[in-house]
Amino acid sequence: MADEQIRFDDGAAYEDFMGHWSRLAGQAFLDWLSPAAGLRWIDVGCGNGAFTQLLVDRCAVREVLGVDPSEEQLSFARTRLARAPATFRQGDAMALPCADGQFDAAVMALVIFFVPEPAQSIAEMVRAVRPGGGICAYAWDMLGGGFPYALLQDEMAKLGKRPLWPPRAQAAGIAALRESWTDAGLIDVETHEIVVERRHADFETFWAVACKGPRIAPRLSEMPGGDATLLKTRVRDRLAAAADGSITLTARANAVRGRKPG
Repeated sequence: MADEQIRFDDGAAYEDFMGHWSRLAGQAFLDWLSPAAGLRWIDVGCGNGAFTQLLVDRCAVREVLGVDPSEEQLSFARTRLARAPATFRQGDAMALPCADGQFDAAVMALVIFFVPEPAQSIAEMVRAVRPGGGICAYAWDMLGGGFPYALLQDEMAKLGKRPLWPPRAQAAGIAALRESWTDAGLIDVETHEIVVERRHADFETFWAVACKGPRIAPRLSEMPGGDATLLKTRVRDRLAAAADGSITLTARANAVRGRKPG
């Protein structure tokens, strides 16, 4: 199990499972960040382009380069942003496919805990931006229970099917982010907590979405039918439905920003 990896190769499934959450957190992140218009951005670990689209829609970007290891995710991103000033390249967060100082700002949205060596990816973002440029990120507070599907993961673990965890979950802690940005030589480092909510029409709608998760689906498929039914019942019992049957979940992310000395 130690060599298992979480892969995001289905852009459409990821959109339903995490893309909506990404935009909710991304909106709050940009509210806090309040970036200038007309910047050149690199979106590291852009996935299917959910946050990239927010940059395009809200920040009047001059250009944005999305980088991700999954060509399937990038294909989805290219389709959704076909008319935008955005390009997408397959690449590694620890070896970005760009020149030194090519961008005004670098962002890593819900990614840092998936990078085998977070410090190296931060150093690459620093390399990619000009002196005085900004480096920022936000990530679910995995160890603090901030992941949108933490409740489901908790119940799975009680039944002996612990879902896959990102390899560097500790990197998303707010103190860890501040330390990492400071250690990278960045200045004016600030952190911020983001809390967002997502409403589902009913429990079945939530369950269908949750079962698409790349770190959840493999474990669900391994569970005997009786355990799978018990899991669903336990999760339903822990989620209080509103009078109209809707389910509202809360998630929490940690954000950080800093500036490259200039």
